[in-house]
Amino acid sequence: MVLAPSLHLRQTQSLVMTPQLQQAIKLLQLSNIELTAYVEQELERNPLLERAEPRDAAGSEDRYDDRRDAGEGLLIDTPDGGGTASEAPLDIEVDNSYDAQEYDGGDGPATAAAGGDFGDDWSSVGAGGRRDFMDDDGGFENTLAGGVSLRDHLIDQLACDVPEGPDRLIGQAFIDSLDDNGYLTVSPAELAETLGAPQARVEAVLDRLQRFDPPGLFARDLAECLALQLREKDRLDPCMQALLANLDLLARREFPQLMKVCGVDAEDLAEMVAEIRACDPRPALRFTDTPAQPVVPDVLMRPAPDGGWHVELNSDALPRVLVNHRYYALVSKAVRNKEEKGFLAENFQTASWLVKALDQRANTILKVAVEIVRQQDAFFVHGISALRPLILRDIATAIEMHESTVSRVTSNKYIATPRGIFELKYFFTQAIAGADGESHSAEAVRHRIRALIDAESADDVLSDDTIVDLLKKEGVDIARRTVAKYREAMRIPSSVQRRREKRMKLTQA
Repeated sequence: MVLAPSLHLRQTQSLVMTPQLQQAIKLLQLSNIELTAYVEQELERNPLLERAEPRDAAGSEDRYDDRRDAGEGLLIDTPDGGGTASEAPLDIEVDNSYDAQEYDGGDGPATAAAGGDFGDDWSSVGAGGRRDFMDDDGGFENTLAGGVSLRDHLIDQLACDVPEGPDRLIGQAFIDSLDDNGYLTVSPAELAETLGAPQARVEAVLDRLQRFDPPGLFARDLAECLALQLREKDRLDPCMQALLANLDLLARREFPQLMKVCGVDAEDLAEMVAEIRACDPRPALRFTDTPAQPVVPDVLMRPAPDGGWHVELNSDALPRVLVNHRYYALVSKAVRNKEEKGFLAENFQTASWLVKALDQRANTILKVAVEIVRQQDAFFVHGISALRPLILRDIATAIEMHESTVSRVTSNKYIATPRGIFELKYFFTQAIAGADGESHSAEAVRHRIRALIDAESADDVLSDDTIVDLLKKEGVDIARRTVAKYREAMRIPSSVQRRREKRMKLTQA
């Protein structure tokens, strides 16, 4: 057999994702916060992109012409109450115009024109500020009282309670070692070795710091944090110390064992547990200066006059950018070489693509949201009990898109409804077969299980088997292990533990 080189012509088909397509898919799955950050980077990088103002979004071609036609900011007040833009230059006299050099002091025209008895030295009037009364304090926000940080709060107490010297340095080291929850990140032994100080002295300083406000700071674990707060309330007796030493038993709800270890009855144990629940396991969080970031919905939904629903995009969550064609035309005339021409063409192409990609992203989100609202109409009318099973394929088939596209659209996207703000992923739930052949949403079944457990009494605690029987009577065919799985996912204890808690009156109202 002789091997020889040869040429063959073969035709194949393959799906190739261009860089622009990959970028468009990435934009589709970004949240509104991530998208805003990406657009800001593009605005800084691409000189042909500009931020679209509300007038630009409405189709205005020239903002200055719009303001001129509307007469905004062009009227100048005159003594007789009249005045137009054309009369403005005639109303200004040279003697009345402001000149900073006239206020250098002495008997100048400024003193006579003022009509006030300020003396000959105007410097006393402007002491501590500019003479043109244009002091910039940075805005009204800077006049608001700022929150005190935890470190400043503790440093002030340290300065009052601990004298200057080595002890104060040790205290500052402890303050700097606190985490966000107020717990120590280093032990006294480690800090003593680092500072080269006796460990007994470091522990003595720590004991003083643990009496600072708020109680519970400078603890090494949860038990010590709770003990410091209970000590402040004068409730750290031997029984409470025994309970804090066995928090693992409390977490497992082994109350008979706890009563035996602490030497108390059920009523005393209930009071002790209530006192522990009143403590703050993270005492430093009240000093956090990071404001909570509210969820900004991508889609807004409200009832329509005809009884349906009106769904629209949230304009505040959509970044608006435009291609500056005027600047592009102006710069194109000044292009001198091939490199400049290539740079300009690339930026123009990127800017045009970004505008189209953002528009396509918005339309896709709106199309998916409208279909979700249509298929989950019963949920918005009747509540979670009417939530129907829904999968990505149902929406993808209805709007003729791929499931992966629907998955990207519904990730980290939120809709504001009359029943609250929900992530679009929330409306996709598994189906549970019904006795009558109709499927039920897994989320609706979980809600029903919680409702049954919340309504039970201490004398009639529902077991998982009883819950299964009740659900089957309502037409939900579900297995006992599924009920147990849903119950554990909702952090609901077993029937034995619930009965024990209700009898001890440990459940919260």
